[in-house]
Amino acid sequence: MTTTPTLPVPGTPTPSARKPAPQAPATPGAPDPGLTRAPAPAPDLRALALRHGLTVSGARPTLPVYVRQLWSRRDFIVAFATARLTAQYSQARLGQVWQVMTPLLNAAVYYAIFGVLMNAKDGVPDYVPFLLTGIFVWTFTSDTVLAGTRAISGNLGLVRALHFPRASLPISLALQQLQQLLFSLTALGAILVCCGQFPTWSWLLAVPALLCQALFNTGAALVLARLAARTPDISQLMPFVLRTWMYASGVMWSIHNLASAARFPDAVALALQCNPAAVYIDLLRFALIESYTAAQLPPHVWALAVGWALLAFTGGFIWFWKAEETYGRG
Repeated sequence: MTTTPTLPVPGTPTPSARKPAPQAPATPGAPDPGLTRAPAPAPDLRALALRHGLTVSGARPTLPVYVRQLWSRRDFIVAFATARLTAQYSQARLGQVWQVMTPLLNAAVYYAIFGVLMNAKDGVPDYVPFLLTGIFVWTFTSDTVLAGTRAISGNLGLVRALHFPRASLPISLALQQLQQLLFSLTALGAILVCCGQFPTWSWLLAVPALLCQALFNTGAALVLARLAARTPDISQLMPFVLRTWMYASGVMWSIHNLASAARFPDAVALALQCNPAAVYIDLLRFALIESYTAAQLPPHVWALAVGWALLAFTGGFIWFWKAEETYGRG
């Protein structure tokens, strides 16, 4: 049976020719729905930078990398320290002689005040070598700490202009003070000989004692460099702190005699003897002065010297490294 196709009635619209349903009029000012598209996702800038090998400017490297960077710049550290030492007294007529004259003049003032007026020399044999050794050793520590407070704040132009490990600055300043001490020790040795303290094998003990003190001073300079970089007022406060620390370190008087006289509680006397500056002063006196015997040293003095050196240097170095990316950006 054949099916005859149905023809549309004339005047009736075919399904394909029907008009679309009317739409609601668009709100004035609204975007055309047919033209609106979803915004493109923002590119991942971090991934893009990493893909092209870009890194954050001044970002803190890992500790092993930081140590390698410092070692690669050892020539700069030595040259910077030597240049500052040479320029320190370049405007003075006597030049480098002031490296020796300054502690000697301090010794003369302290001898008149403490040795004569306050009788601090009573019970201290060889008081002049005792006082001179204490002043030379203390000056090494105090000058290094003061230099650390200006390591970053005093070199902001260099910090902001060049990319290098910032620890190079306090380390080079500590090296400058060590170079100055080695120059001054020659004069100290001559003065000790004039005072009847002739060289013996015990003088060699000054080498490990000074190495421990240099490590301790460098760690303290690193700590003060970070503190002063954030709070510059610390540099104004440090002279008062250092003066108090000097009086507590037995530079002009004997801590051993004070402890023996029982004028203070035992805990206070032990704290004074274990004071790191006093430990290094005692070791240098023991090495250079014949009348300064082991009985006048605090217990476990070498363990204290090494312990203070490692604690200060390691702790100060890590603490300074943790703020590496902040220096010069305040």
